[in-house]
Amino acid sequence: MTVGKLVLQHMQPYKQGMQIDEVKRLYGLNEIVKLASNENPFGFSDKVREAFETYSFEMEMYPDGYAYDLRKKLAGNLQVQDDQLVFGSGSDELIAIICRTFLHEGTNTVMASPTFPQYRHSALIEGAEVREVPTVNGRHQLDQMLQQIDENTKVVWLCTPDNPSGELIEENDFLSFIQKCPSETVVVLDEAYYEFVDQDKRYNLLKNLASFPNLIVLRTFSKAYGLANLRLGYAIASERIANLLNVVRSPFNTTSLSQYLATVALDDNDFVRETKKLNDEIKASFQTFLDDIGWTYNESHTNFLLVHTPVNGNEMAQYLLEHGYIVRSGALLGYPNTVRITIGTKEQMDGLQSVIRKFQTQQK
Repeated sequence: MTVGKLVLQHMQPYKQGMQIDEVKRLYGLNEIVKLASNENPFGFSDKVREAFETYSFEMEMYPDGYAYDLRKKLAGNLQVQDDQLVFGSGSDELIAIICRTFLHEGTNTVMASPTFPQYRHSALIEGAEVREVPTVNGRHQLDQMLQQIDENTKVVWLCTPDNPSGELIEENDFLSFIQKCPSETVVVLDEAYYEFVDQDKRYNLLKNLASFPNLIVLRTFSKAYGLANLRLGYAIASERIANLLNVVRSPFNTTSLSQYLATVALDDNDFVRETKKLNDEIKASFQTFLDDIGWTYNESHTNFLLVHTPVNGNEMAQYLLEHGYIVRSGALLGYPNTVRITIGTKEQMDGLQSVIRKFQTQQK
């Protein structure tokens, strides 16, 4: 007897990377550096820390399902209308909400491959056909994606900067793409790494959101703001689409604590700017190291690098793991001979370089 949706019989739950304590126990190591999940190695704002230490709330009460204070603050910062925002437990939940809102059997969705895997995962659960267009050197092939769109295409996914490649879709290319998309096809622009993009390469869409009635923009507090544990992301869309998403969204899906601390985080732009500054400096230094040893990497506008390795990504990730560094194997992400490495602190990346040099020596 089949239990559950038939498609689930051919799917697997998300498998997270090994956790720090797990690696310590397995390999008898005292110090572990996690560079696998693109978290912020510089922590989070001191203002958030201070607010957390003094915050009190009634644990037995449900949170504000409308997230009024956060909504007002964020809408003002973005210069959008309050009801153009939808909040979720991270971007992952918003992706699932979008799929549940627009996809079902008989529809299809178009995306790059490889790209962020939750698009495909959530779409398949809803019974939709997934049409994947291979990337070239980690870049979306927008013309080929347009060719895959038909009358049954309900959602198109664009991840920029892309995860796992770090590559950016240029704004002019995006504008040309969305103008050619049918108006009844929703275009999702996932900007999880928006704050790491140089100012002159960031899209300027929100001021003209009315010109893109079929657009949903996704962003998150997990990366540059350093609030991954709070699980809070948001979508920006027309009020018509936002209302549809809110019909599907669970009533109390974000906590009072996460809403409050995200509101505080929005007041500390200095922390986000300093995070980007340090990330850019350390990433440039690591790229110079990779150039010196002859390893290549994709151009990255994020806080990670997709590094091309002389051995399979699983083998490289395992070697680094045994030497105290958790990275993500590209073999799990669609790029077999790569590893995706989060840019850590200077000390963390210096240590990683030493381990890679040791690996190089052993390969000779």
